[in-house]
Amino acid sequence: QVQLVESGGGLVQPGGSLGLSCVVSRSPFSINTMGWYRQAPGKERELVADITSGGSTSYADSVKGRFTISRDNAKNTVYLQMNSLQPEDTAVYYCNADIGRGLSWNDYWGQGTQVTVSS
Repeated sequence: QVQLVESGGGLVQPGGSLGLSCVVSRSPFSINTMGWYRQAPGKERELVADITSGGSTSYADSVKGRFTISRDNAKNTVYLQMNSLQPEDTAVYYCNADIGRGLSWNDYWGQGTQVTVSS
């Protein structure tokens, strides 16, 4: 069964940095777009950034210039480098991957990792 395992969350002061990583394991199929979403208390889950298998990226306006998404296709891993973190970035961050082959593709999610920005 496909698994997405995230790591790297934690507590950081405003203005600080954190890096997240997510490894896709047990996938016999291809991985297309990978991304990071976040959900703050009382809010809907939102897209933070995503990256295609070819390396094209997109970002939420709120994180442009501060966050960088990247991936290592050989390692089935996606990363999110977060700089200049602010309290409003506090949320549970979820990894997402579009996995499949041919005409059959499915979304898979990680378990989430908490990011807290606070002094």
